[in-house]
Amino acid sequence: KRAPRSRQRHDLYAKYHDYDSEISDLLGECGLKEAFNQINRYHRHSFGAGNALFQYVQLFVISNGVNTKYYANNRHQDFKQTFFWADEDNTPITRLEAFADAFLEKCFVSKMIAKYVVLHESDQLLMVLRPYQYYAVERILDRVMKGRKNGYIWHTTGSGKTLTSFKASQVIVENPKVAKVVFVVDRADLDYQTTKEFNYFSPGSVDGTDNTTALVSQLADPDTKLVVTTIQKLNTAITRERHAATMEALKDERIVFVFDECHRSQFGDTHKNIVAFFAKAQMFGFTGTPILKENAIGKRTTAKLFEECLHRYVITDAIRDENVLRFSVEYWGKLRHKDGTSIAEEEVSGLDLKEFFESDRRIDGVVDWVIENHDRKTHNRDFAAIMCVGSVDALTKTYEAFQRKKAEGKHDLKVATIFTFAANEEDEDANGLIGEPDVTGGPVSAATQHSRDKLAGYVADYNAMFGTNHSVKDGKAFYVYYKALAKRMKWRDRKDYIGGQGIDILLVVNMFLTGFDAKTCNTLYVDKNLRYHGLIQAFSRTNRILGQKKSQGNIVCFRNLKAKVDEAIALFSNKDADETILIAPYQEYVDRFNEAVMELLEIAPTPSAVDKLVSEDDILAFVRAFRELIRIRNVLTSFTEFCDDDLALDAQRFEDFKSKYLDIHDRMKSDRDDDHKASILDEVDFELELIRRDNINVAYILALLASIVAEQQEAEDAVDTASKTKTILDLLGSEPRLRSKRELIEEFITTYMPAMKSPEQTHEAFQGFWAEKRDKEFDEICAAENLDRAGFAHLLEVYQFSGKRPLTDEVVAIMNVSPGILQRKASAERIMSKLESFIETFDEGIGEMETA
Repeated sequence: KRAPRSRQRHDLYAKYHDYDSEISDLLGECGLKEAFNQINRYHRHSFGAGNALFQYVQLFVISNGVNTKYYANNRHQDFKQTFFWADEDNTPITRLEAFADAFLEKCFVSKMIAKYVVLHESDQLLMVLRPYQYYAVERILDRVMKGRKNGYIWHTTGSGKTLTSFKASQVIVENPKVAKVVFVVDRADLDYQTTKEFNYFSPGSVDGTDNTTALVSQLADPDTKLVVTTIQKLNTAITRERHAATMEALKDERIVFVFDECHRSQFGDTHKNIVAFFAKAQMFGFTGTPILKENAIGKRTTAKLFEECLHRYVITDAIRDENVLRFSVEYWGKLRHKDGTSIAEEEVSGLDLKEFFESDRRIDGVVDWVIENHDRKTHNRDFAAIMCVGSVDALTKTYEAFQRKKAEGKHDLKVATIFTFAANEEDEDANGLIGEPDVTGGPVSAATQHSRDKLAGYVADYNAMFGTNHSVKDGKAFYVYYKALAKRMKWRDRKDYIGGQGIDILLVVNMFLTGFDAKTCNTLYVDKNLRYHGLIQAFSRTNRILGQKKSQGNIVCFRNLKAKVDEAIALFSNKDADETILIAPYQEYVDRFNEAVMELLEIAPTPSAVDKLVSEDDILAFVRAFRELIRIRNVLTSFTEFCDDDLALDAQRFEDFKSKYLDIHDRMKSDRDDDHKASILDEVDFELELIRRDNINVAYILALLASIVAEQQEAEDAVDTASKTKTILDLLGSEPRLRSKRELIEEFITTYMPAMKSPEQTHEAFQGFWAEKRDKEFDEICAAENLDRAGFAHLLEVYQFSGKRPLTDEVVAIMNVSPGILQRKASAERIMSKLESFIETFDEGIGEMETA
């Protein structure tokens, strides 16, 4: 069966017979992603209409019979947010019949919609719990209903524990036998977005301070059943004398405590204080890395504190379900004996190597390696990295090496840092377990003054880099700076991210290695000892899912940690889990790439042969074959040893095939303007993000043009501008985001370039040319469609800001002559197509031309 028709532009609720045929097609051979893309198309064209039935849909189900997934309805849908259902043991239920029996049973699906669809307040979108999250909440509810026993949930780092634990708290509140539910987080884990989300529920509940007035008031109020707070505030409330009278009445109440990230917060005095104070407390903890007997310090384990593990979802489960990424681990700078043999792990542990590890020469070498390879690891800084070292002394030397080399012109990386200015903030290198960070900076004394002064200087560097005004003059200012770093590390996550405004490398000792999540952090440089839960927690900063380009979390170790990595993987999954958690070696991906090349060449032996593919089936086969090539190449290029010579398709032929691939994409996009055409290629995801380079934009092209003019003025002999111009034109054809601009840039090269006398004149002439062409195109669209100019400009502005297509009624409102009822939808769609093309051509992928 063919893929679903993609040109249908009618609302589904008005055409049920067409809807039935679409479902029949979905159950054919089309992939789940194509089905997902079809739903997105309906979302754009029908679901948002003012009176559309489908804006009330909460859940979608997509299937091809063999594989079936579900997901929540929201305007920022991503295929990564579609999920398989599973049983309580995390075995996926993929076939449509079994999925229907388990998930679509009327009582069950009603419960999912009523209880387990969550409104994310900050982004105003719906989220739905995944199966393991559902089972965790249900097991906790069952525990509360049947008695007073405690319990804990083991869900791997990155699986959404905070959402699960908060949802459990909300649902437990409905039990009339429970007086209160207290949801407890650690302020060290609170970034800007998390704080904002919790405070939507209860204003001022989490703010990173120890001010407990609001907390004590909420605990004493019988009408407040769910309280959200930090563990620091909770400890203050039950230990300070001034709150004793108010808190006394709560001692014998049945209070349920739900602890997020209990592997850290519950292994100090706070747990003892809570148990001693609340006689009838029932406690539930969530952890991604429980404290087991193997990784315990002393005799306290998660099981001893919280009793039974109620549900587990380990890292191998999450990788199989594509909820987190695998790791690519590289080891560099291994210690060797003078005869060249490697020093064994047991030998290292018996040596005092602090002086060696923190020597200026060694740290210089590590910094040089990072400078040389950082762009490769982060896809030319599309992603950020964290670098962790063994002590404040090592951090100071590393940071200053980066700054010194920056001043020498060896790099332009934006490096920021933070550390507790305690006497010796390190993880006791023989231990390898990450302690609980003090987000107030720690005590100020004569012993800590030196490191505090150092950090103050580094914060001044940060302020100069980003035009801010932070300090570490006291604990409050330190925490504000800590949160500012977290927010800036997450800036790349935002759609409105501007290049250069994010941190490239965040240098730390212990901070940010647990609890912190930034989807656009993909690399961890490790120059310290890590072990057990400390290792898994640190590694997991890099493996959050984010699109096709982020194919794995990159871990670069400058210590002999291989045995510790294997040990941690075995402890938190199983001893045979290495192949699941770690990506394959470089050579295996080379072999995969070369096999994929052979498959591609069977379809099209040469790039020109692509033009001779006539049937849509053959074209689809080429698209899928080349897409597989770029997926594998995306992984390969992140390896330090990557070399084009290892591949069966040289760089130039790859670019030639890529141009043909993009030609097909452009042709399909152009055909979408014709409502009468349908194609099996309509819903194919070309995954252009894998071949798009954000640093190759109009500003970059302008800089190349200006450099040609500069060479002409400086050279005594004639400069071969033809070959340089051809290189630019080839780049315009191979870079997806520039293809829509190629005709305009070619016109500038032909018409204006010969008269340019200096780079400055080139910049000024190009900006004037671009503005003139933009204004002309704007006028032509308004004239051709008879649009109100101010109204069209407003639609452009709103669309660029929100990324959401205007509704049909909004488009019709700016038309000077309203179309008939039968023409409204087609007319609005034609105008929207022109609006999107206008933005793509003139506003997207421009860069900072003023400073090019």
